Amino acid sequence: MDRPNDRSGESHAGARLLIVDDESQVCRLLARWLEPAGFECAQAANAEQALELLEANTFSLLIADIRLPGKSGIELLSTTRQRFPDVAVIMVTAVDDRKTAILALELGAYGYVIKPFEQNEVIINVISALERRRLALESRDYERSLEQRVREQTEDVRISRREICLHLMAAQQYHHDETGAHIRRIGRYAEVLAGRMGYYEEQAEMLCLAAPLHDVGKIAVPDTVLLKPGELTQDERDTMKTHTTIGGRILEGSTVPLVNMSRDIALRHHEKWNGSGYPDGLLGEDIPEPARIVAVLDVYDALLHDRVYRPAVSEEEALEIITDGRGSHFDPRVVDVFMQVLPELRRIREELKEQ
Repeated sequence: MDRPNDRSGESHAGARLLIVDDESQVCRLLARWLEPAGFECAQAANAEQALELLEANTFSLLIADIRLPGKSGIELLSTTRQRFPDVAVIMVTAVDDRKTAILALELGAYGYVIKPFEQNEVIINVISALERRRLALESRDYERSLEQRVREQTEDVRISRREICLHLMAAQQYHHDETGAHIRRIGRYAEVLAGRMGYYEEQAEMLCLAAPLHDVGKIAVPDTVLLKPGELTQDERDTMKTHTTIGGRILEGSTVPLVNMSRDIALRHHEKWNGSGYPDGLLGEDIPEPARIVAVLDVYDALLHDRVYRPAVSEEEALEIITDGRGSHFDPRVVDVFMQVLPELRRIREELKEQ
């Protein structure tokens, strides 16, 4: 029983062929052999005429003599494969030249026929070339279809990742000492900074989604600590610090790269380059780089906006604090790149103002 989408058994009858030879009797002979076999044939005397016909019409196969006046058959073959890649080509020659035959095949010819030829030989070569063309087109269509499915699946993964982060971000905003604008800004900042640091586009996009979850652990910090307007006691500071380990626990145990990056950021964004941070006092490059990026951006954005426990400071003061912390609190390279992208971060800050 035939499969609906299987074209392997289709006849090639009806295929349009273009015969190119400066000897008109050769063109007429080939047409006389091929038309009764069900092929529609057009004729051209040289490469220039052939290219005009190829431009104006749709052909499945080109049969061209190698020795043509003006542009040679080999040149016609090369031009056809470049400009009309869906057209199969068979070369015809009166000289049994092995080097020329190899060159023609290397340039993409589907067959090579030597004059004088027999009718059966020509028809067999034409059918073989058309079948190779059909298989090549089917393979290309399949690859395109496969690529489209991969793109669709990739987009589905991106949407799923985004939904995971958006739900967690929404949960943060129900119980947080900072605004939704701050959370969104951190993500956008991180994407810009990561891009300048050489992250691939997909990695930078992942960081854009992961960075806003840096304080997800604050969901478990009591309001009496989280929203306290004055200075915290030592016990309260210790309680506040637990938001890193709580965030790490919320996001641990996943096989999803985005969630693992989010966990690293939530757990490690208060570690310091010199090892004096928390929760584990990691030193330098032992701190995951995404967390080092967010550490700078979180401090920058938080300093520029009012919080319940302190008023905003000027950007000049914020930048001084960050540059003073270069090599002690912050990764020096991250600070350097941060300074390079500062104009873009300002634009984002203006776009995503506090409500």
